[in-house]
Amino acid sequence: MPQPPTNAPAAPRPWLIQGGMGVGVSGWRLARAVSVTGQLGVVSGTALDVVLARVLQSGDPGGHARRALAAFPVPELARDALERYFRPDGPPEGSAPLRATPRLRASGGAQAEVLTVLGSFVEVWLAKEGHDGVIGINYLEKIQLATAPAMFGAILAGVDHVLVGAGVPGQIPALATRLARREPCVTRIAVAGDEEPLDHLFDPAALLAGHRPGPLRRPRVLAIVSLPVLAAYLARDGATRPDGFVIETSGAGGHSAPPRGPMSLDAAGEPVYGPRDHPDLTKMAALGLPFWLAGGQASPEAVAAARARGAAGVQIGSAFALCEESGMARHLREELLGRAYAGTLTVRNDPAASPTAFPFKVAELPGTVSEPEVAGARRRVCDLGFLRTPVRGPRGLVYRCAAEPVAAYVRKGGTAADAEGKRCLCNGLLATIGLAQRRPGGRTEPPLVTIGKDLSFLPRLSPDASPYTAADVVEWLSAGRRMRRSRHAGTGGTGRRQGAGGGDR
Repeated sequence: MPQPPTNAPAAPRPWLIQGGMGVGVSGWRLARAVSVTGQLGVVSGTALDVVLARVLQSGDPGGHARRALAAFPVPELARDALERYFRPDGPPEGSAPLRATPRLRASGGAQAEVLTVLGSFVEVWLAKEGHDGVIGINYLEKIQLATAPAMFGAILAGVDHVLVGAGVPGQIPALATRLARREPCVTRIAVAGDEEPLDHLFDPAALLAGHRPGPLRRPRVLAIVSLPVLAAYLARDGATRPDGFVIETSGAGGHSAPPRGPMSLDAAGEPVYGPRDHPDLTKMAALGLPFWLAGGQASPEAVAAARARGAAGVQIGSAFALCEESGMARHLREELLGRAYAGTLTVRNDPAASPTAFPFKVAELPGTVSEPEVAGARRRVCDLGFLRTPVRGPRGLVYRCAAEPVAAYVRKGGTAADAEGKRCLCNGLLATIGLAQRRPGGRTEPPLVTIGKDLSFLPRLSPDASPYTAADVVEWLSAGRRMRRSRHAGTGGTGRRQGAGGGDR
């Protein structure tokens, strides 16, 4: 894909950001569908190396991944990935497992870094193909070993925005600058048991091996934070200052920040959030950087209210996770929608499910690991390891995850209590997009579905419960912009479109 010149005029600021959800739920099809409406479409940047490898092993229906790989500036690296993973006829019959992918490590792992670069490149390239809209990619600061190679792959594909949450993304602005210049960069990796972080080098020029792609453009960096105090900390130093913020409250799906102060649980065992957990938007506006509100913002009135309070707009996740272009497996999406419309869906903000120790919203659906019997029948295994934590042990650096086998976790210095109730998000979320690993005995990894707790937008967005598209979401929400411009306090209507996805919606 041709790269825009580094001095290209800045694109208009979007009032709507589509959330970067799960593993592959915010895939390239969804991001592209949002981007062509003029808003910021976002791909999830988590586990894209595994997503690419498993799509290739599934036969690459439509040839999309191969088309993107053909545009990668180092052909031999793309060719090696195809030779290793592509199966023209898809996976073999029976229970043969999908081929494993190499893991990133602090002490090396060149093959894993290359696949990480390729995965991000492919997803962004496909999202940007055939239009001139803006595309972002969402990363978790927690997954530090992947940050530099994944971001470089996205920059090679022309990504416009990088969004980073689940931690303190202070390293990201400087990394984005150095990667766009193809300069060696150091990611500081937190190691449990060490007082100082571990410096991990990534050299873009070495990976390119003499190939010279066109000029690379530094993407804008948006830090995802929960409160102005972290935003102010990042904004005070030029090295850590992002280009804007997403203020994500506990109402958002997936991970959310724990409540400030001691953890308190309600009668249902969910974290209790109080006044200290509500962001002060006056303080946010005083920082002088644009910000978007996320979590429970899916209505035209919420869009208008956010902009009236100084926000550039909103970030929306769940409404897009349930649309036709979502990467979520169709049967799971239909089950979610059916239960949501019937009023029988339960979404629990589980304080124990995620090995990150952040509360994680889990939709209770049959056949998923939300059911105790399904979770109990699953053999604990950590064969992907994106949420592993580097730990300094007596024999050197090891990696542990609270969702791995308990004995292994304890052997690496963890406690059995900390491992209790933990779910393997890596395998569960890949199963949610139809890329489940096969296990011995004909079993496959069960899905784990996450969604926001507030789905009250559905009866207004699609009153007859018919399928809807990403463009339908944007059009419905755009009434909030009209309301703000006209200072009109009405509902703004649904703004349903004819066509796209079938029928009068």
